[in-house]
This record gives sequence, C-alpha cells and structure tokens, in this order.
Amino acid sequence: MTEAIGRIQSIESMLQQLSQGIRPQATAASTTASTAASTTASTAAGAATSTDSASFAQALSSAVGGSATPDVNQLASSLGLGGSAALSGIAGALSSAGTGTATGAVTGDAVVADAKKYVGVPYVWGGTNPAVGMDCSGFVQRVFKDLGVDLPRVVSDQMRQGTPVASLAQAKPGDLLVSFGGEHISIYLGNGKAIDAPVPGQTIQIRDAWEQQSNLTAIRRIVPAGGS
Repeated sequence: MTEAIGRIQSIESMLQQLSQGIRPQATAASTTASTAASTTASTAAGAATSTDSASFAQALSSAVGGSATPDVNQLASSLGLGGSAALSGIAGALSSAGTGTATGAVTGDAVVADAKKYVGVPYVWGGTNPAVGMDCSGFVQRVFKDLGVDLPRVVSDQMRQGTPVASLAQAKPGDLLVSFGGEHISIYLGNGKAIDAPVPGQTIQIRDAWEQQSNLTAIRRIVPAGGS
C-alpha cells in the first residue's frame, strides 16, 4: 500500500509540473505535429490536475492495480478524459510508475534466475559491483535491486526484511538463508541448493546448501514464492 501511494504521489507531482508548463498555442494553421503532441499531453495534464487529489488517487490506484502495466483506458475513463488518446502524452510515465519497486510483480523464481547470472563473480569483502566483485550481502542486495526491490546493505539488516519462514523444510526458491548469527547470507534455490558469495578466494557459486537448521539464524521471504 505504501509503495502504491508513493507511485500515485509521483504521478500527481508529474502532472502538476506538466500543467504548470502549459503555454498558449499558435493558430491551428501554424501548429506543427510536434506542437500538437505537446498540446495533447498538456491538455491531459490540465484535466487530471483539475481533478481533486482523492479522486485522482482512487482512479490511478484502480487503473494500476497489481499489474506491471496500468490500464490507461480505465484511467482516462475514471478521470472523464474521453479515452486513452487524451493520456497519450503521459502514458509512458504511467507505465514506468507501474513497474517500480512493487514486490507483487517479482517472484522467487525471478530472484533465482537473476542470481544465477552472477555465477563466477569473485568474492570481494565489502564489494557491491559485479564488475569487480561482491560479498555475500552485496550479492543479495544486487540481485533484488536488479528486480526493483530495495534491500539494506548488510546481513544484520537484510535478515529483518520480508516475512519469516519457520524452517528449512518450508523454504522456497528465492528465500534468504541467514546463518551463524547473521554472519552470512545466501539465496535458496530449492532442492537443497543455494547460491552465495562464500569466502575470499572463491566465486559466487551454486552448491549444496550447507546451512542446516542447527546453524540457521533466520529464513526470510522477501517476495512471493513460485511463478507468476
């Protein structure tokens, strides 16, 4: 809900900026194609910003919903703008807003797929740059950042994110395995496998999950398990 409100506020701000930039247009005979496109976007912005904030928020929330791509037609209808053509100048911005950091569009399977692309990157203490090397928490942060999900930098903070998983037997692909009191973190792949940046001198690799229930400090689920 907080992320959705943030996206709505960002779009409202953008529309206000657009409406403030409206300028009188030249006569129809001298208006070029690019000016016409600008007028369409400005008209849409003006109409949207004349709607009270609560109505706009409700309409945008309904149009965006939980999908990655907002329903522009539905939003236009809700705002009384007469169809998606009136929103052509801001449709791109709306689409971008729908693909921000909302975890609803990311699953554990996506986390696993992204993590695997870093196999072979060397372990570097404190590293966050895959071109140079990453440590265990830097690797985890990078994977989720790739997918638009923000995580803290260090294990002690990462292990408090998401929701707890009761046991290794209940862990799903994409879950985070935290071991030895928060000294190490890896990404569970399922079927007893995990991927991590282990120790200096080694590289990010897929291996049998050496974490056992006895040395696990926490298991955290950041995004929903399974495919979309």
